[in-house]
Amino acid sequence: MKVLFTFFVPSGGVDTLNRLRTAVLKRHGIEAHVLYLYPGSGLQNGTGTPVFTASSDAEIKELLTQHQYDAIIVTSDISMPGRLRGLGYDGRIIFEAQGLGTRDQALETIQMAVPYLQAYCDAAVIPPTDHLLEMFIHICPWLHRFVIPNMLDTQTFSPLKVDVPPYPVIAWVGRLEHNKNWQEYLNISSEIIRQIPSARMWMFHDPTLANPEDDVLFKHMLAEKGLEDRIGIFVNVPHSQMPTFYSMTAESGGLMLSTSILEGFGYAVAEAISCGCPVLSTDSDGVRSFITHNKTGKFYPIGHVNTAVSEAIDLMQNTKLRERIRTQGRQHMSISFSPDRYATSFREMMTALRIFF
Repeated sequence: MKVLFTFFVPSGGVDTLNRLRTAVLKRHGIEAHVLYLYPGSGLQNGTGTPVFTASSDAEIKELLTQHQYDAIIVTSDISMPGRLRGLGYDGRIIFEAQGLGTRDQALETIQMAVPYLQAYCDAAVIPPTDHLLEMFIHICPWLHRFVIPNMLDTQTFSPLKVDVPPYPVIAWVGRLEHNKNWQEYLNISSEIIRQIPSARMWMFHDPTLANPEDDVLFKHMLAEKGLEDRIGIFVNVPHSQMPTFYSMTAESGGLMLSTSILEGFGYAVAEAISCGCPVLSTDSDGVRSFITHNKTGKFYPIGHVNTAVSEAIDLMQNTKLRERIRTQGRQHMSISFSPDRYATSFREMMTALRIFF
């Protein structure tokens, strides 16, 4: 069996997911390729999986003709199923909902997708995320749905022996755009630093995906809050190096702060927890599958800066609670997000759609 996963650009959680699942599916007898419409920073994270970059109809048609895929999984791109049918592809097309942004953005995307889903798709696959499942049930009750939890490479993302920074780190991973809510990261971190002057901020992001207006506002806020000499900005760090940074954050006595409005899954948060890095997060839906408050991480109500600061300082200074959260978080990730479980669920989906080996 041969399948193709498509997405806009290799970056963020979808890029991580594609690299992980193509590798595990290969071990389970499924040849999986990836097509991105445009190049991006994730191309540096090669794994040996065939990855194509093509945006023209002629290039995509040539790819389809050459490989004769049994199924194509289209991630978040509502126009792609129609393009594929127009190019003569007659195999199974599965729409995958990942990275759809805020609740309003996700609702708008799914509503816009309805005619395309009806005309061109055989099914939808979504992570076990409440708001996405509810939307597909109510908006597309006729569409065959599969709920498959994402996976995590808990062997690579594990605690490492590292050089410990001489200050507690407040880490953040994301894009400078509305849904990632980076302004709240600055507001919370500024107050933590006021109370713990030795603390420093580490920010990991991809500037090529930043909203230009957010980029300008970000620089203005840094200067306004006097944080320019309190922040380290890491640009396009290879994915393979992130376990080192998560482990350094953990050993520094710091934490990862996730301020997202909504997440379909939240790969950066999951990977940090798997590395033993304690996390304070908004209740952004997707992260509920691996954060239980004061057991595997901490939640704070979005917009409540004072509460977030209090929870962060508790996580940094309450040694007994901190170590319990680190241990239980790591254990939960190792048990619950096995790549082999994903592969088994994927094979079951293919069988249900009458795509046989």
